[in-house]
Amino acid sequence: MAEFYYQGRDNEGTSVDGVLNGDSRSTVLAQLRRQNVIATRVELATSQQKNGTMTLAKLWQRWLKLFQPTTVSIDELIMFSRQMYALARSGIPIIRAISGLADATRSPVLAFVLRDITRNLTQGTTMSNAFRAHPAVFGELFVSMIRMGETTGRIDTAFKQLIDHLELEKDTRKKIVAATRYPMIVTIFITLALFIINIFVVPQFANIFSKLGADLPAPTLLLIATSDFMIAYWWAILIVMAGSIVGFMRWKKTPAGHLTWDRIVLKVPILGGIFERMALGRFARPFAMMLEAGVPLLQALSVTARTVGNVHIGKGIDGMQNGIERGESLFVTASQSGMFNPLILQMIAVGEETGNVSDLLVDIADFYDQEVDYDLKRLAESIEPLLLMFMGGMVLVLALGVFLPMWELGSAVS
Repeated sequence: MAEFYYQGRDNEGTSVDGVLNGDSRSTVLAQLRRQNVIATRVELATSQQKNGTMTLAKLWQRWLKLFQPTTVSIDELIMFSRQMYALARSGIPIIRAISGLADATRSPVLAFVLRDITRNLTQGTTMSNAFRAHPAVFGELFVSMIRMGETTGRIDTAFKQLIDHLELEKDTRKKIVAATRYPMIVTIFITLALFIINIFVVPQFANIFSKLGADLPAPTLLLIATSDFMIAYWWAILIVMAGSIVGFMRWKKTPAGHLTWDRIVLKVPILGGIFERMALGRFARPFAMMLEAGVPLLQALSVTARTVGNVHIGKGIDGMQNGIERGESLFVTASQSGMFNPLILQMIAVGEETGNVSDLLVDIADFYDQEVDYDLKRLAESIEPLLLMFMGGMVLVLALGVFLPMWELGSAVS
């Protein structure tokens, strides 16, 4: 039995390498396939590779891995969906279409995923299960729509609906970034200015005031004490800030922490209402899309509960499933959830009475999208007074701390 050195990529598209024991190269390839690794290089291991000695090239390769993307952007998903829609509509076989797109895409992660999907399809796996094997790239909604396309024989229609959904999601994200850019920039620069003033400017004034020997007012003493603390314990401040961020991120990844945080976000002034309407819009449109595609009601609720982007609201949607399983109508369960306003509930009731629930849900999604669009346009205007008050307070403290001793000195001299 010999030792073979291999290089390849795992399920997430990350480069991997190592040494395996095997009777032959084909045996090692079989081991790697069982480990879900697609090998790009397999050869007899050298002594350097066996010992794990790091060459300069290998160190550089591992350094680059830290900066390699591990996910697929929404733009790449939209482009892939558009290409699949065109190819499926033209009647090109699915395996051939996905294989061709794997060679054409510029994303290494998407290329790896598509090659793995092609391999699974050639082995007889259904298309939905092949996509479901990569949840980091294709979400539950994506997989469910492909499954319905398989069932109805309309894969092209499924990808067309996915294109519409992804483009709306992209547009919403752009609006959020545009609306929060100004407040974020102002907040960052205010924080930087505060640190610079406390570290470099205030100590100079403190030296001048100490030479005068006069009693300093309370704002000046507070300013000097804050500056001295920041200069003496700046390393502790950085450690506490870094630890708080890491601790918060880990807590947020826990189920209880994620649920609690999403509940808190909905109660934040100004932003909470926007996040709530965005989540409900993400529920209404995909829910209508899946009902129109023929997905059973309970399955559609289960899928959309995991795609709204808020665990608290998703839990409320999951609760609607229990009511429907008891035989209650969608209107009754939506009323009991407490998530929808009376106008939306009335639209749901009309949709059930007329048998056009999916059409009414699209109208509900449009209503929420318009509300979110209006709120995002006014977001900067709503936050600007708060930023001005914060900046004014900082300037007032600095002005009182610096100029009050000068005024008192001037009065004493006169």
